[in-house]
Amino acid sequence: MQVGGVLKAGRGLQPNLMCPIPLYFGGKDIFMTEEQKKYYNAMKKLGSKKPQKPIPRPQNKIQGMVYDFVTKQVFDITIMVLICLNMVTMMVETDDQSQLKVDILYNINMVFIIIFTGECVLKMFALRQYYFTVGWNIFDFVVVILSIVGLALSDLIQKYFVSPTLFRVIRLARIGRVLRLIRGAKGIRTLLFALMMSLPALFNIGLLLFLVMFIYSIFGMSNFAYVKKESGIDDMFNFETFGNSIICLFEITTSAGWDGLLNPILNSGPPDCDPTLENPGTSVRGDCGNPSIGICFFCSYIIISFLIVVNMYIAIILENFNVATEESSEPLGEDDFEMFYETWEKFDPDATQFIDYSRLSDFVDTLQEPLRIAKPNKIKLITLDLPMVPGDKIHCLDILFALTKEVLGDSGEMDALKQTMEEKFMAANPSKVSYEPITTTLKRKHEEVCAIKIQRAYRRHLLQRSVKQASYMYRHSQDGSGDRAPEKEGLIASTMSKMYGPENGNSAAQSQGEEKSPSGETGPTTTGPTTTGLTSVSPSDTTPPTPVSPSEAALPSSPPPGQTVRPGVKESLV
Repeated sequence: MQVGGVLKAGRGLQPNLMCPIPLYFGGKDIFMTEEQKKYYNAMKKLGSKKPQKPIPRPQNKIQGMVYDFVTKQVFDITIMVLICLNMVTMMVETDDQSQLKVDILYNINMVFIIIFTGECVLKMFALRQYYFTVGWNIFDFVVVILSIVGLALSDLIQKYFVSPTLFRVIRLARIGRVLRLIRGAKGIRTLLFALMMSLPALFNIGLLLFLVMFIYSIFGMSNFAYVKKESGIDDMFNFETFGNSIICLFEITTSAGWDGLLNPILNSGPPDCDPTLENPGTSVRGDCGNPSIGICFFCSYIIISFLIVVNMYIAIILENFNVATEESSEPLGEDDFEMFYETWEKFDPDATQFIDYSRLSDFVDTLQEPLRIAKPNKIKLITLDLPMVPGDKIHCLDILFALTKEVLGDSGEMDALKQTMEEKFMAANPSKVSYEPITTTLKRKHEEVCAIKIQRAYRRHLLQRSVKQASYMYRHSQDGSGDRAPEKEGLIASTMSKMYGPENGNSAAQSQGEEKSPSGETGPTTTGPTTTGLTSVSPSDTTPPTPVSPSEAALPSSPPPGQTVRPGVKESLV
């Protein structure tokens, strides 16, 4: 037994009286809040399912085309419509119908059998051995076989067994598949779910009722076997045999006509009955009843069977219907988890139970409400903090846990419950245990942001260094020792020209490197030394140019005398 509590220093385990205490005994909840019940029920439904490997598409081209055709929802809906039409043809049958009508209905039934047989053959051709892994396909196959047998041996079956119409009635049971296709049939599915939940209990109650009827039928045969046949007692309804006694008790169980059975038993003497009448085959004489025993017999049986056992049927069905209604009204139900795994099969066709992180956004956008997270959902998925294993893969249960938590909300009271449920899921899913998460989506985003910041800082450092070097080169080329700038294009060149151009007082320095020609054109002088890039070359010097050291080039020199520098230039370069 696990009791929620708060551990305090020096006091041991103290119960938390400020909130309801989740208590578990024998795997069932004793006392939970409504929020915890919703979460607990969702976890139980979640743990009862796991990803299934979808039926692989055939490699053969023709088989692949047939596979695409029979797996479409339109194909199933068409078959459902044909089943409904077959039901209509059965409704128009009458007892005394003409031979023409019989022939027409026979031909129509033949067409339906051919269609349903063709459906079965196409599915077996496309799905191959996987056809028999689906329960509905097995049921369809059996119905088709029975229909063909009923059509071929209709006369023989009708003579010695049952009417062939029974096989057509069984065929109509296939219409139950339409409930899975129609999302709006939620109420009908709730009723059927309640009935399916009630079947085990109804079977047990039926055994109890049969035991009561068995005891009372033996007692009735011992006391009322030779009662005079009048009123409700006749050749069929009597206590002479065990079978007839069961029929009488079944009639009494329905609380219909029991007074007619009791009336002859109340006869105790003449003229209503003859106490001396000889009954053939036995030494018992007379056809009178025993009023006291009869009254006790009928009253006790009606109380036990009709007022107790039959009402137990009603109580069980109502209880399960309430449970089914509550489950259908919960935020997450069986249909939602089935939808999740059906969508998962499309993204994980090999049933590895893992999906790439890059496909997570498309996956959660493909889901239906309430588990769907519509695009753009990148930020939302990051905040879910999903565990990731090597290879940037995420397990399906981790995704489903996070989406369930997103729908139901989070609460500190659920931590112990969630841990207990996760341990059960780990035991049921060994594939998840073998993969230890190395990071999460939130940590991965933090790592990406840190990497981006480091890259930006490094690029900024390189840019500042380049700007400082280019600034020095521009100023060195325009201080009178050079005749032109080393670069004439680019962002740095345009920025330097604005900083150290003629409008900043550098016209004198610029004019030192150029002189006007007699025709009024300007050109570079040929008498002074020429500075290009990081080298300084004299016109008469034939020796190789002397490079400038990087340390000297990286440090900006002070401006030459008479050159004005725009205020704030030094700060903008740092």
